[in-house]
Amino acid sequence: MNTQLVDTLAQIFQSLTPEEKTLFNQKVKSLHQTSERPFYETATTSEWITAFREWAENHHHDGPILSDEAISRESIYGERG
Repeated sequence: MNTQLVDTLAQIFQSLTPEEKTLFNQKVKSLHQTSERPFYETATTSEWITAFREWAENHHHDGPILSDEAISRESIYGERG
């Protein structure tokens, strides 16, 4: 943490007029309000669907197809007692 910077900023803030302090506080508040929230917090259901489809379409579709044996329950879990 840069305590010297924080001290300097505090001194500058103290030297401001009441109007300048109000303007400064508004600027700081707007910085917090305009910070972008993560997609998962703001996306609608249709935005999630669109994003998922775009993600899926960006993968290769020319890979080998697994056989029924390769995806059978026995080959996945093996012999479970």
